[in-house]
Amino acid sequence: MKPIVQISLDLTNIDEALETAAMALRAGVDWLEAGTPLILAEGLHGVRKLREAFPGIPIVADLKTMDGGYLEAEMMAKAGATHVVVMARAHIETIKVVVQAGKDYGVKVMGDNLGCPDMVEGAKLLEELGCDYVIHHIGYDERRGIAAQGLKMPSPLDQLREVVNAVNVPVQAVGGLSLEQAIRCPEFGAPMVVLGAPLTIDADSFKTADGDLETSLRLICEKIHAYGKVSK
Repeated sequence: MKPIVQISLDLTNIDEALETAAMALRAGVDWLEAGTPLILAEGLHGVRKLREAFPGIPIVADLKTMDGGYLEAEMMAKAGATHVVVMARAHIETIKVVVQAGKDYGVKVMGDNLGCPDMVEGAKLLEELGCDYVIHHIGYDERRGIAAQGLKMPSPLDQLREVVNAVNVPVQAVGGLSLEQAIRCPEFGAPMVVLGAPLTIDADSFKTADGDLETSLRLICEKIHAYGKVSK
């Protein structure tokens, strides 16, 4: 597939999220993500506001679903989300009902392998159960906690190539990537590039980063889109 640039709106205020989303779309971003902090703060209201403001733009609801999967996916689909996220660490029955809800309501399902003892096997399971995309994800707390122990901070790039080669669905890498690393994800066969905390959003305060973000984002989008069609 052609590279997709997705911005994660990891904000806690819908007005700031709408402003950031408008700026990102002007800069060339393809998909919007209602990040987990935004969903916690604004819920369905936040997704509805994004849909009202940006009709026709794909919206990922980063629910990190662990249970009650069908209802969560249904509610977000009705609010205007086009993609929902279920965790590989959820029970397989939860993953299966989220996939079913995706079929029933016309939304795509993204499976997130955060926290899996074997990240590659977690990705394979998500594909086997019907997820349309795999999110290869090293968590915020995991990264910071391991680094605080004086150990090497893990990165999604450590196993990204393995994950990409293990599945046939598109993969995106999430978790502590620098801008340079995020831009290079298509080189690993992962066409879906996520920009968010801590790339375009301040990871600690969950406020928009300082500086001329729109110009920076435009240059980043141009570089990512220039890859053309990404293959393994």
